[in-house]
Amino acid sequence: MSIDAPVGDPNVGNPYLSGLHAPVVDELDVAELDVTGQIPGALEGVYMRNGANPAFPPIGRYHLFDGDGMIHAVELAGGRAVYRNRFVESAGLVLERREQRAVFGGLGQFVMPPPEVVDEVGLMKNTANTNVVRHAGRYLALMEAAKPTELTRDLATVGEFDFLGMLAGPMTAHPKWDPATGELLFFGYSPVPPFLRFHVADANGVLVRSVDVELPRPVMMHDFVVTADHVVFFDLPAVFELESMLAGGVPIRWDAGLPARVGVMPRDASTEPAWFELEPFYVFHFLDAFSETTADGRVRVVIHGCRADRMPVAFGDDALVETAPPRLHRWTVDLDAGRIDEDAVDERPGDFPRGNDWWPTRRRYGYVARSAWTEADDIRFTAVAKHDLQTGTIQVHDYGVHAHAGEAVFAPDPDGVAEDDGWLLNFVTDQQTGRTDLVIVDARDVEAEPVARVHMPRRVPFGFHGNWMPD
Repeated sequence: MSIDAPVGDPNVGNPYLSGLHAPVVDELDVAELDVTGQIPGALEGVYMRNGANPAFPPIGRYHLFDGDGMIHAVELAGGRAVYRNRFVESAGLVLERREQRAVFGGLGQFVMPPPEVVDEVGLMKNTANTNVVRHAGRYLALMEAAKPTELTRDLATVGEFDFLGMLAGPMTAHPKWDPATGELLFFGYSPVPPFLRFHVADANGVLVRSVDVELPRPVMMHDFVVTADHVVFFDLPAVFELESMLAGGVPIRWDAGLPARVGVMPRDASTEPAWFELEPFYVFHFLDAFSETTADGRVRVVIHGCRADRMPVAFGDDALVETAPPRLHRWTVDLDAGRIDEDAVDERPGDFPRGNDWWPTRRRYGYVARSAWTEADDIRFTAVAKHDLQTGTIQVHDYGVHAHAGEAVFAPDPDGVAEDDGWLLNFVTDQQTGRTDLVIVDARDVEAEPVARVHMPRRVPFGFHGNWMPD
């Protein structure tokens, strides 16, 4: 097999291949984890978190988003904890294991595979490295450029899942589950037409709706929001450059000359979105959204998400190196007045916003990962901030001066009655010792000491998104 790989090692000094980001290569099963404190007895289920973890040294410039998917799972039951981690065994990784080396490039630098690899796997590897969700009894590992990959409860890879042949194109890594209907709502974007599709799977996992949504150009659309009545898409000026990518160049270009557009569409997709233009900005992650009717009968859609002045990560483009930290923000779309207003919720940098996904009505609380974000490549989160979106108050849990934390995932108390009755689960690594704990914080009192620290048997590299899946 002949691979047209770059000459030399383009990854010398790459921060996402070393230190706390360095990949791990072994797959463990540890039946009894040490715990400091006490795991709440009501926590019965499994916390799964996904992330990029290259199995082989990359053959092109490595980007944080490029590595093979690896799921780290902690099962909690009876106050005890069990750990397991597995690679997502994509068709591309299976081929690379056979060759015993990397064959595919990524967003950092696309590498054209030879024809026989394209015939077997395709132009790119479905790393399934960004999120892991459960819906209708299926466990799905997700990346936004491909179809979902189904796993078993024990993290064995089943294979790509296309909703029994109904799903055309890729699926976002940020689907939205509606606890009131059991539906899973999601979209897929593409660098070739159609640039955007919206999908709905019912509570049984059957794909019941797929609608093309017209966009003027292909853009990187990482996340979206839904309400009981509406779907909201953010068409932001991070533009795909397909020809450049295939030539090994920059795959995504920030075009500050283009506006940001917010599109609000009825949830049943009965009409095209109504679009509203703003000055350019970027959002990777949204917290929530809700629809409301004002006293004088106007319909408004309110959205919370973490807004940056521009895309806050680089894809080999020097213009993106400057610092652009995201901050929690609010957009209010008045559909009857044809106007969109916005205001800052928090001036301090933060991202990875999460809430109580089981809460069936308008949410009051959001939990946002806090970061100093002093440099363009500094995404070290050290705390989680609990935002009361009604009163504007903020409470903060600081994981420690040497902490390297991730996304705080909400796990509801099954006996709870309030929205914040539950716990926040987060992998936190000590930069000095390299030791990782699953830190459990009471969501009702985030400023208190953790109720438990579950000590991992190994360092868990920084990753992306995960979920609590109660039994």
